[in-house]
Amino acid sequence: MSRSPLIDEKLKLLPDAPGCYLMRNQHNEVIYVGKAKVLKNRVRSYFTGAHDGKTLRLVQEIVDFEYVVVTSEVEALVLEINLIKKYHPKYNIKLKDEGSYPFLAITKERHPRIILTRDAKKEYTAIFGPYPNVKDARETLEVLHRMFQFRKCEQLPKKECLYYHIHQCLAPCIQPVEPTDYEPLTTAAQRFLKGDQSDVLADLEAKMYRASEQMEFEQAIEYRELMQAIQRIATQSIVQQSDLDNHDFFGFYYDKGWLSVQVFYMREGKLIERKSHVVPYVDDPLDAVITFIAQFYQSRNNRRPRAIYTSALLDIPTLQAFLGVKILAPKRGKKFQLVELANENAKKHLETQFQLLERNEQRTYGAIEHLGQLLAIPTPTRIEAFDNSNTGDLELVSGMVVYTDGQPNRKEYRRFKIQTVAGQDDYQAMREVVYRRYLRVIRENLALPSLIVIDGGHAHVQVAKEVLASLELTIPIIGLLKDEKHRTSQVLDGRTMEIVELDTHTETFYLLQRIQDEVHRYALEFHQLRRSKAMVQSALDDIQGIGPKRRQQLLSFFGSVAKMREATVDELAKVVPRPLAITIYQQLKEKTE
Repeated sequence: MSRSPLIDEKLKLLPDAPGCYLMRNQHNEVIYVGKAKVLKNRVRSYFTGAHDGKTLRLVQEIVDFEYVVVTSEVEALVLEINLIKKYHPKYNIKLKDEGSYPFLAITKERHPRIILTRDAKKEYTAIFGPYPNVKDARETLEVLHRMFQFRKCEQLPKKECLYYHIHQCLAPCIQPVEPTDYEPLTTAAQRFLKGDQSDVLADLEAKMYRASEQMEFEQAIEYRELMQAIQRIATQSIVQQSDLDNHDFFGFYYDKGWLSVQVFYMREGKLIERKSHVVPYVDDPLDAVITFIAQFYQSRNNRRPRAIYTSALLDIPTLQAFLGVKILAPKRGKKFQLVELANENAKKHLETQFQLLERNEQRTYGAIEHLGQLLAIPTPTRIEAFDNSNTGDLELVSGMVVYTDGQPNRKEYRRFKIQTVAGQDDYQAMREVVYRRYLRVIRENLALPSLIVIDGGHAHVQVAKEVLASLELTIPIIGLLKDEKHRTSQVLDGRTMEIVELDTHTETFYLLQRIQDEVHRYALEFHQLRRSKAMVQSALDDIQGIGPKRRQQLLSFFGSVAKMREATVDELAKVVPRPLAITIYQQLKEKTE
């Protein structure tokens, strides 16, 4: 594989030491961060030998690299995680679910509550979890609220609420309740959350039979339903250990550049949930597992367990030093069986995902690879597409969508309100938008696209070419031509202004169709928003006594001007003074007529 003289010189200078390395593309973006026990060996391996899949794509994009030497493998792992957080490189493992998991906690207040929280760092009297399934956490919380007379409201009200009357609250709002009164409730709730529901179930069963004997059948049914809810919670566990502790079990399996990780969560001795993750990797798979587990605990507001169990194949000392948690590789017994079960689940999950993964690859990266071949350009990993939207002279706007590696990158979508064009001049609007976009790209040193897609014909593409030439930019442009039914039918190559022969039944064509539909939807959505605001302003701004604040109050209450027109004076007077309500009613009726 050919490479630049700069890379050749840098490869000769690589040290025989641990550290991190950063790979950069032609836009000087960091596209991959890795760590190595020996930098010289790891970095050189990218530029020697054969690669496939995502590693090949990574190497094809590398135009430069840099490295940082550290003193240990633990330091390398710490630095790698920090650099990934800083740069968000596209070839590094990204955990899709980076949200925090919920916990159930007993608050440390004079009148405590049982709450669902995601802030595990805050001090509580007791905290239990995490619950990977928020639905289970909410169901458990609902049961706890029905069983224990903790305070339910955030702020004490001035009088008792429903919970007091149905015996679910001690009502400190209307009567003295001492901290000692909560001690038996706290003890019972903690025992329940640790998995001991036997006393609670026995008590509820006795109450159910007593209510039934007294012919209080509704009360008996309520007790029975509460028992069933508790039993559902208790049977969520698929495995139970006798040591009643918090452990996580990591299993993994890798093949064809994809890594499958299975996490089993054991809380209070019960295996309450499992989570599956399938992510691509471009480096050593075992190294990728280490990085995954480190990120897994760094990216969540999540208390680490007492111990983590996983495979002996991993670099356990490094991971243990990084996380500060005991990490064990069991060789026998129930914990070994759980690790093996996690490994088996990871393998099965990856096998079932491969067809979907390969299909997605064909629809996205495979499609842009084919598009690059058709246009005789490098694979267009970043596509920016433009479309205008207008109705007559009203609110001429434009939208830009971005596709990265064949998938929508919604964080980078942009909207433009046309500023310099009078009337309905679609071509000049395109000229303004393309100019504004790429002037900003130049000034702010933003990433340039690999390909520009214009939703329009020859004239639209010609305008975009002229703008790029004036900015001294050479970026390939294509136009998407539509047939009489407004469907994508042909692709226009902006360099030759000729039609590119493209089979309309290929994934490449479907990708271009999706891009065209998405940019049209995005621009139209913005246009409709602007029209709606203009209509609201024109309807209300002529009415004396309505300023921005009252306009917002009216819209929040009624939802639209149409609903205001249908409202009576009495209904309008709920929002504004009655004299103004009469004025609004009369003027909106006049405008309708």
